[in-house]
Amino acid sequence: MRMSIDQKLADLGIALPSPKPPVANYVPVVRTGNLLFISGQVSLDSAGTVTTGKLGAGLSIEDGRAAARLCAINVIAQIKAATGDLEKVVRVVKVVGFVNSSLDFTDQPAVINGCSDLLVEVFADKGRHARSAVGVASLPFNAAVEVEAIVEIA
Repeated sequence: MRMSIDQKLADLGIALPSPKPPVANYVPVVRTGNLLFISGQVSLDSAGTVTTGKLGAGLSIEDGRAAARLCAINVIAQIKAATGDLEKVVRVVKVVGFVNSSLDFTDQPAVINGCSDLLVEVFADKGRHARSAVGVASLPFNAAVEVEAIVEIA
């Protein structure tokens, strides 16, 4: 018998947060046809604290991976809020990860693996996705990582 997505999350010790409302003039999720376009989710934990700082200037790759994992949790929370049922996920199509990086930091892919690994752990093969991992000079709220996603749903 296949384990439900909600059970997988519970087994991982993950309680999905209530998605935070937008902080500017945008919506958190746009559905068009069978695709969800999920706006950038920063490294915000359940207490409302954002993991801040720059990779390569104070934050380690492990810190960045943990921040990217938080982004993935927030992406999943947005999917749940938009659909009401994570079993509707057909495929995580694309992930774009932005890493707040020092000029000489080049391990953005290792950081965004924190997001990708969780999506595959939760959704199995449906969680395998195309991806970009981009270094940026800064992010909103000095967040360490921000992730946006495109998800196909049934």
